[in-house]
Amino acid sequence: MTKPLVAVLSGAGISTDSGIPDYRGPNGLWRQDPQAEKLVTYEYYMGDPEIRRRSWQLRRRNRALHAEPNAAHRAVAELEKSGTTVRVITQNVDGLHQLAGMPARKVLELHGSARSVVCTGCRKRGSMEDVLTRVEAGEVDPACLECGGILKSATVMFGERLDPAVLGQALAISKACTVFLAVGSSLQVQPAAGLVGVAADHGAHLIIVNAEPTPYDELADEVVREPIGTALPALLNRFSADGAS
Repeated sequence: MTKPLVAVLSGAGISTDSGIPDYRGPNGLWRQDPQAEKLVTYEYYMGDPEIRRRSWQLRRRNRALHAEPNAAHRAVAELEKSGTTVRVITQNVDGLHQLAGMPARKVLELHGSARSVVCTGCRKRGSMEDVLTRVEAGEVDPACLECGGILKSATVMFGERLDPAVLGQALAISKACTVFLAVGSSLQVQPAAGLVGVAADHGAHLIIVNAEPTPYDELADEVVREPIGTALPALLNRFSADGAS
């Protein structure tokens, strides 16, 4: 019998119990401060030093860099440790799946990582923590130490394309999985949301766990509205190294 593959697509809702606000929910960042989107929009960021200064201050205050995994992240990692084949496809940039114990090679970060920086000139990558130390020391718009280019978070900003290699792996997992769980995502952002339809079209058992309705609820075999921190561990207890339903 073919060993089952459980795919978990995680969105901002899985990390709210870790103290990281979501973006599009009723109390989301974009609803509270629509201007904040400019700070993570590539065109504005590259063209306006004041936007970059404000962006670095936002990163300096970013709770994601100090957050700890919660029960939902730990439940996913524990399922993987049990022997079940698990792959995480995350829209989040907080790195909490890896901190919870998921092997980095089994986590696809569709929107990049807030824990790293990248130079927009020479493409050299580095530690976000190191650059924030420079910001704390007084650099308002720290430049690349290699080429002097503009540094940015190694996340996919609005106006940037997803890494086609990462997206290709996510598509392959979505087509191959036995069970597909969409957890804490509004499923409004493409192409990530479209992975749900791909999984359903290829016969996966589709479960959506989200507080608010999503555009894909009608495709789902199960829709769960309970809090993710309790609902996801309970759901994952149904799966073991011997099978998935």
